[in-house]
Amino acid sequence: MTGLAWVPQSCTLPTEERPLRVAEWDALFSERLTSLSRAEPLHLRLDLAGGEGVLERLRDLVERESGCCSFFTFTTTAGQDLIRLDISVDQAHEAVLDVLAARTAAAQEQR
Repeated sequence: MTGLAWVPQSCTLPTEERPLRVAEWDALFSERLTSLSRAEPLHLRLDLAGGEGVLERLRDLVERESGCCSFFTFTTTAGQDLIRLDISVDQAHEAVLDVLAARTAAAQEQR
């Protein structure tokens, strides 16, 4: 999980930018993640604590990630104090979601 070998070849983000993007997601999760659930193998639900600029930060990351990794489907739902992020993938990318779930769980444990 520490390397980036799990990033699929279908990701079009330049290789040298990948560690920076992963670090952005990791930082957001370690700062804001309040819960995660995985009721289905191809779907991950994350709840993030809201706050000033958090929704904009999340939407920016989602937009950039969608641009390079079209296999992700992101849905953000903003509440008063909580932002829900639903992430889905197709069967071929289930392993990527597995790693993402593990990374978010690790970020939550570090809080």
